[in-house]
Amino acid sequence: MSVTVRPATRADIDALVRFNMAMAAETEDKGLDESTLKRGIETLMANPVDGHYLIAERNAEVAGTLMVTYEWSDWRCGRFHWIQSVYVAAEHRRQGVYQALHDTVRRAARDTDDCCGIRLYVERDNTTAQTTYLNLGMVKTDYKLFEEVFKP
Repeated sequence: MSVTVRPATRADIDALVRFNMAMAAETEDKGLDESTLKRGIETLMANPVDGHYLIAERNAEVAGTLMVTYEWSDWRCGRFHWIQSVYVAAEHRRQGVYQALHDTVRRAARDTDDCCGIRLYVERDNTTAQTTYLNLGMVKTDYKLFEEVFKP
């Protein structure tokens, strides 16, 4: 079964909500507020300058999703494309779904004049995902992530 990757549309919002909620529960044992999440997805879709979503399908079924956002790097005079909100449905794992999504992001990033690289962050105990990212040629950085959250 081949995997096709396409840009998400408004018709995909329910799937994006479902997949994001599943990802948060599975990888971080967190429950998300569904209405806030849906508004967040809709807001990004209305503002593509900030990022976009990709949908991976197998047999016309949504198998995986991810979000790409952008970060300016003054050090490199370029933009990083951040891979976020990655989720592949359990029945589609180890079938090339994430690889197809990743390859799509990589190709688009390389074809963008001001892009200097791709980045992502991963939950520290998600060793399966970390192995996948390493196998795709990504490297672990020397950075640790810090945050101050103003909205739950």
